[in-house]
Amino acid sequence: MESGKKALETIDASFDLVLLDIMMPGMDGFAVARKIRENPACKDVPIIMVTALSSIDDRLKAVETGANDYITKPIDKSELRVRTASMLRMKAAQDEIKRYQTELEDMVRVRTEALSLVVENLQQLQQGTIQAHLETIHCLSYAAEYKDEDTAQHIHRMSHYSALLATKLGLPEREVYQILHASPMHDVGKIGIPDAILLKPGKLTPDEWEIMKEHSQIGAKILEQSTSELLQVGATIAMSHHEKWDGSGYPVGLAGKKIPLYGRICAISDVFDALTSRRPYKEPFSNEKSLDIMKQGHGKHFDPAVLDIFLEHFDTILDIKSRFSDCP
Repeated sequence: MESGKKALETIDASFDLVLLDIMMPGMDGFAVARKIRENPACKDVPIIMVTALSSIDDRLKAVETGANDYITKPIDKSELRVRTASMLRMKAAQDEIKRYQTELEDMVRVRTEALSLVVENLQQLQQGTIQAHLETIHCLSYAAEYKDEDTAQHIHRMSHYSALLATKLGLPEREVYQILHASPMHDVGKIGIPDAILLKPGKLTPDEWEIMKEHSQIGAKILEQSTSELLQVGATIAMSHHEKWDGSGYPVGLAGKKIPLYGRICAISDVFDALTSRRPYKEPFSNEKSLDIMKQGHGKHFDPAVLDIFLEHFDTILDIKSRFSDCP
């Protein structure tokens, strides 16, 4: 382009790289770079400044105005080739991340809309029998669990562990009932997590782990739309069952009694069943090893008072585990 003004009229999000001379008629390269960065569609387009100026101030100014790199004249072709290749690789990586994010957002939206229809249908069926209501809730819970055959009985064990703890804590019968039937929905948000992450046999990368953690909020958003008290309890459990007593959990980082009691109860039930169950990334741990791991989380991961009750009634926990075994 013969001028900065003409360049600004031409550049758009389809550009992969801009080579920009500082010394241009009318608008200099610094001003053009600022204008490019002010355009949201072009904020990630790499800019390489090209000029005969070589002072430190010029270089700093180039960076401050939005340039990614700087080449001085006379231009060495080998240097130019290396620098442009580096910028193009960076742009390609950014484009791939944006594409993945867009696809993920679309997939979550589609799955959430589909599951929202299930929730709406559930609301319409509230005039039906209690048994039909509970069966629908369990189907909703299975939607997030059915991909992994080794966790087929997970929601039954986890819900009965939670109901036992609620009973031993002295909660009213109505609340014990709610925990029993709402706790199976704790991981319903996993329906919005890509299979490649959810079923990955190895350790998740930091980026994959951040995506996996989103299932708590996805589940809460799905369930909180309902006027059903049972689904509202499910939303609370979905949102809080990965919080930790010392505040190191997610998604909010709540600590101590700021974590809803239902979430504190289900955290213990969920972790114990995860430890003693086969997962894509591990074999089941023994009851003894699992118990040792649970004890290490006393007052750190878990509410110490609730964990004490879990340990006190561990024989009953094992009875439940046996009754809902994955083995036929």
